[in-house]
Amino acid sequence: MRRVSAVAVVMSVSVGLVACGSNPPAPAPAETAAPAAALAPAPEPEARSVTGRPLVPMELPAADRAKLEANLKAAEEELAKNPDSADALIWVGRRQGYLWQYRNAIATFGKGIEKFPEDARFYRHRGHRYITVRNFDGAIADFEKAVTLIKGKKDEIEPDGAPNAAGVPRSTLQFNIWYHLALGYYLKGDYENAKRSWLECMKVSDNDDSVTAVSDWLWMTYMRLGDKAAAAKVLTRIMPKMDILENGSYHKRLLMYKGLEKPEALLDTANADDLTIATQGYGVGNYYFVTGDTAKAKEIFDRVLAGKQWAAFGYIAAEVDRAKMP
Repeated sequence: MRRVSAVAVVMSVSVGLVACGSNPPAPAPAETAAPAAALAPAPEPEARSVTGRPLVPMELPAADRAKLEANLKAAEEELAKNPDSADALIWVGRRQGYLWQYRNAIATFGKGIEKFPEDARFYRHRGHRYITVRNFDGAIADFEKAVTLIKGKKDEIEPDGAPNAAGVPRSTLQFNIWYHLALGYYLKGDYENAKRSWLECMKVSDNDDSVTAVSDWLWMTYMRLGDKAAAAKVLTRIMPKMDILENGSYHKRLLMYKGLEKPEALLDTANADDLTIATQGYGVGNYYFVTGDTAKAKEIFDRVLAGKQWAAFGYIAAEVDRAKMP
């Protein structure tokens, strides 16, 4: 980083001349250069893409940033009051992540692992942020460790950092561990282990939002494995009317796989915002890819990658797939 500033140099010149009993006119004062405005430092990259491109935090609307910063400050104050609270430490890390401070979040969860090595939640959350920064191997290791820690234990609701409109949490700790483990394997191209993990995740999916999320990725995984019969079987429980509070995008894609929706109806690349493109774009692009239209898949993946939502899972998956294409 480099800050640029201007230094104004003012020179005063005194000339004392006595000639013919008269003084010469005083020189005009030197002009003072106006100081140049300092350039804002460029943000440091929080991650690098799978091709090595630096990824900097997305600029947030002022009101959103103020709210997120206030939430982080409150979490830090709670931790200061309760330094031995695992819950308080987790919320600091989560709040850092919401502000795109992924390196800080990873460090926070790492501290939690040192202090609470038997608490699966710290591995779950650090693994998530490892995926964000494209450290897929680190993510898989964390989630596999978390799997060993939850074995034989009762599942628990995971509180939402960004609640849905109904204010009803729809996922659990065990769901999120298996879900993100499967995603890590999928992004590595290890589809057999991804399949195994999605199937385990389905066992702890107890509502339609969870079922549709897992079904979408499981369908894509089976298609990558060339098992079209198993992919078709995934769709048998997907109906046009389901109890969806959060995962409408997944539901629509599943209906597209069933032939009940058209790809072009799901994705308006000309008018949709970056987040919609990132979340919906990968599923539609992958649909074209696995059904043989590689050119259309490339077009959509490129549109996803032209946006700024590089932390979205769909963006990351598009990045991985596009890097493998000529």
